[in-house]
Amino acid sequence: MRARSSISEIDAQIEKLREKRRGILAKANERFARAAAKAGLAELEISDNELDAIFEEIAARFRKSGKGPSAASA
Repeated sequence: MRARSSISEIDAQIEKLREKRRGILAKANERFARAAAKAGLAELEISDNELDAIFEEIAARFRKSGKGPSAASA
């Protein structure tokens, strides 16, 4: 049986996970930025609210098709 972890060990694990999360989010952000630039969205006059709505529609479409994170937990 493994000895109980100290608070400092747990804090170190949490920080490693936070760094891993930041890296994963950065890669996802870069992926979406490349896709948006490739599609020409950067050159269009689209407000942030409109972009938010568009991305919400896209996410809903993928969730319905079973490709989103909610499908994995179902």
